[in-house]
Amino acid sequence: MHRITAQRTEHILRPNQRRVIAKPYLPGEELIPGGDSRAGLLMERILAIPEADVPALVESVLSNFHGRHAEFESLLTHHYGLVAHHLESRASTLSRERRLLIGAFYTHEYSIEGAALFNPSLVLSPDQKGVKSDEKRLIMSLRAVGEGHISSIEFRTATIDAASTLTFEPLGAHTVTGHRTPPGAYDKMPFTTKLRELGADNDIARGVLERLSDSFTVVELEQSLALLDYGGPPHAISFETTKIIRLLAASSYITTFPASSQTSERVIFPAGPHETRGMEDARFVRFVGDEGRVRYYATYTAYDGFEILPQLIETEDFLSFSISTLHGAAAQNKGMALFPRRIAGKYVMLSRKDRENLHLSTSTDVRSWDEVTLLDKPRAPWELVQIGNCGSPLETEAGWLVLTHGVGPMRRYVIGALLLDLEDPSRILGRLPYPLLEPNQSERDGYVPNVVYSCGAYINENELILPYGLSDGAIGISVVSVPELLAALIANPD
Repeated sequence: MHRITAQRTEHILRPNQRRVIAKPYLPGEELIPGGDSRAGLLMERILAIPEADVPALVESVLSNFHGRHAEFESLLTHHYGLVAHHLESRASTLSRERRLLIGAFYTHEYSIEGAALFNPSLVLSPDQKGVKSDEKRLIMSLRAVGEGHISSIEFRTATIDAASTLTFEPLGAHTVTGHRTPPGAYDKMPFTTKLRELGADNDIARGVLERLSDSFTVVELEQSLALLDYGGPPHAISFETTKIIRLLAASSYITTFPASSQTSERVIFPAGPHETRGMEDARFVRFVGDEGRVRYYATYTAYDGFEILPQLIETEDFLSFSISTLHGAAAQNKGMALFPRRIAGKYVMLSRKDRENLHLSTSTDVRSWDEVTLLDKPRAPWELVQIGNCGSPLETEAGWLVLTHGVGPMRRYVIGALLLDLEDPSRILGRLPYPLLEPNQSERDGYVPNVVYSCGAYINENELILPYGLSDGAIGISVVSVPELLAALIANPD
């Protein structure tokens, strides 16, 4: 039997520790002996610097860091504003230079790829300007991990020609984070459902929500919460519920990047309360609606160090990203991947709600996932620990091509493949009886050894372009003949 294998290309994307963002740095707000906070005491020490010394100190900061960050002085001014409350009435007396210096003391650089770079997904870019007639521009999302094992989402752009020659475009000069704003409105029904899943289905939460309309803003939510202080239960009783309500509300937001930034400069850095330890394994998909409208979705896992929360990203231009929470029986674990179009009028998603089997979920609402059925279980030795998807299904004439991951002995991750029926994706038409890609000797050592893993591939002409993380240390690219892969799948019916 001829064995289909993925052919590795020469491309290797490794972590670049010079990719840094400037984050607010707020020394612990905990009280120290004497009743003051560290942040407040630092402010007093900065204010004690003689005015004559301030210009030189500011010039030193600007000369050392200006070239590393876009609009650096504006950034320092913004960070100054985050701590200006420590100044009270003294703020109006400060010189511009001292404000910049304060901003610098409350800023630190963070290397987003300082620890690792892995788990890519690949989609056709909405921006095809300047591309040759025989080429297409692609966007690759990547999971970057920095200090403290915090994961963020970043991007690369590349062009690909008819022969599947992939050429990565130069990186932008800086990395930038987006401007975060709350969503325009929340829908009461899914908000209530998610509160129930988070264990906050009680009289306090119901009272807060009953005062709100079917669609409400964050301001209206806060006004309803404020009424608990007048005739509501004691604070000790309502505290935990109100905290969960606010955390859920803050988990939905919009992050927007400067129009002048390049795609490769944009970093979606954790902003929601459930993301304090990172945004993991974004699976981007180019989704075409029934009316032909194109938008991009990505599922990812928000992680706060203790619990996970399945989240959804929506964008049309990779410039503004709307982020919201998924809910329902299928949205209870990692590894959800959306099909690129509706089937029989419904959204369809692959999931792994029990952490070890592959499930199929359908819904009329892209954020609500209650209809779920078992699709496949671990069968082969190389996947007996667990199986899952390696990104959104890819549509072919023969069926939906699903790349899977399987975990076997020594927690070794490999990539396999399934073929699902186009009209009824709960039907498995064929499965590859062996791994399509497994870590070779040069790929098995890394941040997490013995792993190959992808969050989404792309079909170019008759070839599958498969980007993959290699042992969570870097990213490789492989190419597979689609006709050969489909033939091998059809030859091995379920």
